[in-house]
Amino acid sequence: MRNKILFAIIFIIIASYLLLSPVYQFYAHRGDVPMPFWNYQTIPDAAPSFSQVSDQRFESIANQAIKQLEQHRHSINSPAISAAIAVDGKLVWSGGSGWANLKKKQPVTADTQFRIGSTSKALTSTLLARLVQQNKINLDTSLDHLSLGELNPAWSNITPRQLASHTAGLPHYKGNSEWYGLYKFMALNQRYDEVLDAVKLFNESELLFQPGEEFSYSSLGTVLLSAAIEEAGGQSYQALINQQVLQPLDMTDTQPEPESHQKPKNLAEFYWRADESKPRVRPWRDVDLSHRLAGGGFISTPEDLVKLGLGFIDNEFLNENTRQTFWTPQTLNNGEVNHQRYAIGWRVHKFDMGQGIGEVLNANHGGVSRGSQSWLMVIPEHRMAVAVNINTKTEVFWDFGSVSTDLAKLFLQASMESAKKESSEKESSEIENFKKHNAE
Repeated sequence: MRNKILFAIIFIIIASYLLLSPVYQFYAHRGDVPMPFWNYQTIPDAAPSFSQVSDQRFESIANQAIKQLEQHRHSINSPAISAAIAVDGKLVWSGGSGWANLKKKQPVTADTQFRIGSTSKALTSTLLARLVQQNKINLDTSLDHLSLGELNPAWSNITPRQLASHTAGLPHYKGNSEWYGLYKFMALNQRYDEVLDAVKLFNESELLFQPGEEFSYSSLGTVLLSAAIEEAGGQSYQALINQQVLQPLDMTDTQPEPESHQKPKNLAEFYWRADESKPRVRPWRDVDLSHRLAGGGFISTPEDLVKLGLGFIDNEFLNENTRQTFWTPQTLNNGEVNHQRYAIGWRVHKFDMGQGIGEVLNANHGGVSRGSQSWLMVIPEHRMAVAVNINTKTEVFWDFGSVSTDLAKLFLQASMESAKKESSEKESSEIENFKKHNAE
């Protein structure tokens, strides 16, 4: 009897540890409970860097660009930072500074993959746009026309447009009222290869409001959208995004993050830190983000993200009407534009880029993931795309993302100066030819 009691106690202790340990780690990484004191690493002062120029017009500013990145990495105490720039519809520069993996002393390279968090929504938006263009899905056909609508009666009147623009009323992760699903969102220790299995983690959760009444950012809404895309497209979400987006745009370094025992060799290590002002970090715990794939589960590189941005402004990939639809900030039922100016999978604003450039339209999407941050912005007027990634997190997102506008200004000014010089040389050449012709 005594042995049975002892066994039961041991079993309860082990079961409690397995059940509660992921929850403790979840709150520790939020800074709500103490983090274990071991396994910390110091970011070295000296760090490797790389700079790759693909267009001779920008050779003169490449050093300035990499110095900006290096200084920014130091200022935010990130182990690594990586960026890519496209101008006039083509990649012109990529660069990075720091360490993809501190313990292995592995430098960041153009091939280093990062978790891109909610920048995954721009991928899903691009897939949705392609399917809309091909008349395979309608933005305003409600879910009651799909079997998906049967999972929750409250979802029946929701449309793909509302899911993609965060006006459907679905909660974000912590707002999930389904307790088992909420626990799994904290534990992050299970693989979900089927989208519908992930949807069932929140299919009994209550709506925050009636569809279209308000705006409330929801990655769960994007996951539900991916299930609607599957049903309308007749294939799995993963197959569709490969066929419709990744392969046509040659995004060979973009994929769902594999399980921890199958990590790609180029995947960065991701880091947590208690104090952003100090170069002291520890590896983020192993997590599985497959339950949020369409809304935050992809890994990629800045160069691949730039390809995505360029694809969205390529008329052969997406026509003008489709692009205009997806980059129009969405209105609520009362006719007002939502306060984030969120369009269909993108935020769309006008930014003042300063003297000589002026105000430009900017479509963008940021991403915050476990030990990683991502930023992609597209400036269609200059056929420009800028992507930046790091392998840690800043408390204020723009403390990380602000370097993107510095880089954009640098390359836009160089592009405009190059165009001005080319125009002047052409004009001079025409004058000389005119003089020569008259002399004859």
